[in-house]
Amino acid sequence: MTEAFLELIDLKTHFPVHEGFIFKQQSGTVKAVDGVNLKVKRGEVLGLVGESGCGKSTLARTITQLVPTTAGTVVLEGKNLTTGSVAEMRRVRRDLQMVFQDPYASLNPRMTVFATLAEPLLVHGICKPAEATDQVAELMTTVGLAPRFMQKYPHEFSGGQRQRIAIARALALRPKIIIADEPVSALDVSIQAQILNLLSELCHKMNLTLIFIAHDLSVVKHISDRIAVMYLGKIVELGNATEVIENPQHPYTRALVSAIPTPNPDVERSRQRIVLAGDPPSPINPPRGCSFHPRCQYAQARCKEGVPPLVPFAGREIACIRAGEI
Repeated sequence: MTEAFLELIDLKTHFPVHEGFIFKQQSGTVKAVDGVNLKVKRGEVLGLVGESGCGKSTLARTITQLVPTTAGTVVLEGKNLTTGSVAEMRRVRRDLQMVFQDPYASLNPRMTVFATLAEPLLVHGICKPAEATDQVAELMTTVGLAPRFMQKYPHEFSGGQRQRIAIARALALRPKIIIADEPVSALDVSIQAQILNLLSELCHKMNLTLIFIAHDLSVVKHISDRIAVMYLGKIVELGNATEVIENPQHPYTRALVSAIPTPNPDVERSRQRIVLAGDPPSPINPPRGCSFHPRCQYAQARCKEGVPPLVPFAGREIACIRAGEI
């Protein structure tokens, strides 16, 4: 992949842990994102999956610079976001938007839909105040909401409708890339399908680049071109969505895929579920070497010696020194 629209270079986001009430001292560091290298192509839909606490949401917030970077670089269209000034980031934010997991928490309950969608248009000078109503009506129509609801408040909408409002707000500045942090996890299955189809349609119609974060691998497969599997702050497998789901190579990805339910009872009964031993290690004190080795059934002594890099293997990238042996 040579034409990188968004590139992450050895990206790290660490949070200090303090002890003491009056005289606080740092007792450790939470390594939420710990050395992520990733390239995203323009117009691509990248799915990001992993267990809770693996660093997916922190990675999303670090890319948008809502969380400061500890080390590494975020490059968007050749611009280094980690060293940009406040004024430069203000201009970049027009191209880089985010949809949060809980739309009710991310929407101001005291602002109407009109005020919510008109605010970014006016702040960034997209339109004049006299044109705001027409622009808001167009945004609502784009995401499948009736413009007559623009004077209502968030509590007057359903969960799916609120998520559509959040998507409309992200689209208001006509961005080039949107990061959706589990946008369908709190919605009913039927509403999930509507939001997924809406995002997919918008990506094709507007040539949007989308980073889609979710737990459900079947959902990610439906919408993504590629899938990145994350474990304890690192990407352990990256490749074509269909290939990663149908033929996973990393032991952790195999365990995730084995947990996907199938609608066929006969197939479901014959499948062998891979149950991982133990709990995910603490990001404060990650294990030496491969972070997955304490739970891996294929682990050997050499897995503790060094952190495996993400290298090409079987048409994808994988971080496992035993990939060719398993």
